[in-house]
Amino acid sequence: MQVLAKRFGALRLILAAVGLLAIGAGAAAMVAGSHTTNRHGRNVVSLDPGTQLAANRAAVKQAIAGGDAEAAQSYAESRSTAKKHPKARAPRSNGASTTSAPSPGVPSDSEVKRELKMLERGGPGAPGGRAILLPDGTAQAPANAPGVVARVISGGNAIFNFPYIWGGGHGSFQDNGYDCSGSVSYALAGGGLLKSPLVAADFMNWGDPGPGKWITIEASGGHVYMYVAGLRFDTSGRSGPRGSRWQTAQRTNAGFVARHPPGL
Repeated sequence: MQVLAKRFGALRLILAAVGLLAIGAGAAAMVAGSHTTNRHGRNVVSLDPGTQLAANRAAVKQAIAGGDAEAAQSYAESRSTAKKHPKARAPRSNGASTTSAPSPGVPSDSEVKRELKMLERGGPGAPGGRAILLPDGTAQAPANAPGVVARVISGGNAIFNFPYIWGGGHGSFQDNGYDCSGSVSYALAGGGLLKSPLVAADFMNWGDPGPGKWITIEASGGHVYMYVAGLRFDTSGRSGPRGSRWQTAQRTNAGFVARHPPGL
């Protein structure tokens, strides 16, 4: 009996030690990053925004120094300079809206309903399943695009030529300029797919893995962009400080993780 008691006591000590290690590991994970659940129920590990944005900035600078023409064409501006540009209104959608104020260029509910009826009747819109880049730098949704895709495009149109500034669009959706992840977050919020802005690394675990039928997000630890109905929405590779984020040119996806909103 004494032998059994000693063995049972030793076992309890081992189990207690394992429990402490598990708690310690959990605490370490909480320090490294906070866990949040996105709109689609997927677990996202969100790093401290300041830390992540600093890492993004360093990654872009390194890419520019390495001769990456795409990164060099992001045309980053200081926040003091960008303040001269009017702020965008908060993105409005039929889903995850953060405020009732409509975004510039984002249609009202009645306009969306009217446009969808026109699309069902074969009304105006880009042919087939691909969006088109209009002469003014905005995008036009294909005639057969789901309503949510059309609203994501409208969200992107609202900030297509806004300044690029580090951390833009992260303190609030309403900003004078947007960085890469702030831009993608704003457009997705316009479609009701996002409730709050994410940094680039967050998008590596957002939604479902792989390319989507309508929307494909390409994310890395330092940059994120997306294709919506075949048209690229990206802050790098632009023609100038006010160049459009919508681009027809493709780019290499090497080093990026493809994700997409479920069902899209």
